[in-house]
Amino acid sequence: MTSPGGQTWPIEILTPDEVRQLIRACSAKAPTGIRNRALISLLYRSGLRIGEALALFPKDVDVKEGTVTVLHGKGDRRRTTGIDPGALAMVEEWLKARERLGISRRRRIFCTLAGQPLDDSYIRHLLPRLAAKAAVDKRVHAHGLRHTHASELAKEGVPMNLLQAQLGHASLATTDRYVRHIAPHELVEAMRQRTWQA
Repeated sequence: MTSPGGQTWPIEILTPDEVRQLIRACSAKAPTGIRNRALISLLYRSGLRIGEALALFPKDVDVKEGTVTVLHGKGDRRRTTGIDPGALAMVEEWLKARERLGISRRRRIFCTLAGQPLDDSYIRHLLPRLAAKAAVDKRVHAHGLRHTHASELAKEGVPMNLLQAQLGHASLATTDRYVRHIAPHELVEAMRQRTWQA
């Protein structure tokens, strides 16, 4: 992965326990903690890009159907992704907290307590802070949660075309490169099956 400054960093996939530690590092009571827990859960369990997540409005989440609709994804493409009940529950908790705070449903889901849009730089600074607090030694960033999502789906055997649709890639070749790079589980498993006696 290349940072905006041109520095290249290796991709580090988080374990489910490491993501849980990040979420637990957020307050379960303070409104900002509830919001941050929801955002991390959404990024991790839906694979959205940070810009896609920050552009969502409450109407874009269908709690009953378990879907999130991205109206303007990369290449200005619209897509609907699935999200599991556990992550959706955290998003719902934030939506209820927003309502109690009097934040209009016409404001983006992930906003300040005054209803203003969150800037992605807030997330860029938040995630490393949470990682330090949670004692997660890997480099933690929003796109890393997307990589972790893709890696988990690949390990679970989700077909490549569904993975492509979930991630919003225009080309199956892009998804194939993406998954081969971050989830070499078949290669690792094949090597682990080999035997050798010294």
